[in-house]
Formats: sequence, structure tokens, C-alpha cells
Amino acid sequence: MYLQKEGWEVRSFLNGETALQAIPDHPHLWILDIMLPDIDGYHLLRRIKEESPKVPVIFISARDEVLDRIMGLELGSDDYLPKPFSPRELVIRTRRVLERVYQQNESKSFHLHPYILDEAKRLIKKEQELLELTSKEFDLVLLFAKHQGQALSREQIIAHIWGEDYVGTDRAVDDLIRRLRKKLPELRIETLYGYGYRMVFQ
Repeated sequence: MYLQKEGWEVRSFLNGETALQAIPDHPHLWILDIMLPDIDGYHLLRRIKEESPKVPVIFISARDEVLDRIMGLELGSDDYLPKPFSPRELVIRTRRVLERVYQQNESKSFHLHPYILDEAKRLIKKEQELLELTSKEFDLVLLFAKHQGQALSREQIIAHIWGEDYVGTDRAVDDLIRRLRKKLPELRIETLYGYGYRMVFQ
């Protein structure tokens, strides 16, 4: 009931066998009790992970034992909640697990007209044409995309692209910008003389 009040669609199973039949439905999250009337909760967890390795699982149990926690985590559970627990705590833990798992899996894209930058896949396209960038060139475009319209100093760019331990000169930044302008001519990268660069977005 508490989970449904949060707007989630909830299905309940009274035993492990009926839960097994629902595995092919690929729910976004499982909340499992270790003590099931017919099959072992660990067995159900194994079956879930065999079918859907990335689906998160929260284990609950009346036995607040270290071994139960370790077993659950080793088999792939994402959280463990001993009974008795507050329904509100279950809601909070459920929300956190869902946000952590599915926000990480989202492919975040940036639209830098006429280019589309896919951060998760590290790809950049123009009208469905895949463009080739080196790792550092991609990192620089991504840095600009995350700081739209902001002025970035050469020192900031060096720290982000090459790391704090970089011992070369800041001319490497200018060379990287030059290559980027050549490969992505429709990006508007402004030179801020004596400071750094800024990408202007239309």
C-alpha cells in the first residue's frame, strides 16, 4: 500500500512459485523475503539474476544476521532490510535503489546543433552520421556541453582533460581546440584571449 501511494505499480506474490512465473515480465525492482513458504529466497534471487542480471533486488528478512546480509549481497541483492522496519524506510530505500540503478543506465544526450553528443556511449553524430573524435577531443566537447556558454580557462581545461598532474604547456589546449574546430566546424568556440575558451550555443 505504501509503495502504491508513491505512484508505483505493485504486484504481490504469496509464495515463491508464483513469483518465479513473473520473472519473464521483467519488473523494474524485486522486494524479496528470505523466508518463503515453498522455496528458498536465495534460490529465487539466483533465478531472477540469471534472467535479468541488472534488475535491482531488495532483500528483507526477520533474521537480522550478518550471514543473511552477506549471502544476499553476494548473490546480487542491492539492499538488505531487516524486519521489523518502518514502511517509510522501505519507500525511501526503494526510491534510492531505483534512482541509482536507472539513472546510471540512462543515456544522457546533449544537442549541440547540428551535432548530438551521447555521453554514455561516447558518440557524436551529425544527422545520423557518426563522427570520429579522439578520446580527448570527445572529453573537451563534453566539458563544453556541460558548461554551456561558460568561459573555461586553459587551466580548467587542462585539469579536466589531462589531469592535475599534467606537466606540459597550455599550448596543448590550443592544439586540441584547433583539431576540434576542424572536425566540428559548426560548433561556435570563441577564443577568450589571455584566458581560455567558451562554446556559444544557439
